[in-house]
Amino acid sequence: MKAVIHVAPKQTVLDPQGRAITRALQSHGHSGIVDVRQGKYFEVELLPGPGSEDLLRELEQIARDVLSNPVIEDYEVTLLNDQ
Repeated sequence: MKAVIHVAPKQTVLDPQGRAITRALQSHGHSGIVDVRQGKYFEVELLPGPGSEDLLRELEQIARDVLSNPVIEDYEVTLLNDQ
């Protein structure tokens, strides 16, 4: 089983790296690009087992306490089923 965690600056927080990416894309002729928000992407490999609610709660805590700064960043945790 895997989980994916996305972390990105809150919409109200300035994202200078995203702004630089936006300008670079526009200067390369991609005039349809209006804004880019840059963030972090984590893939977490998990041991198989029951209790996805508890697992999701644990991953939410990890995202909040370790992987993000909740004052300026939002995060989203997604559990992926093995196919």
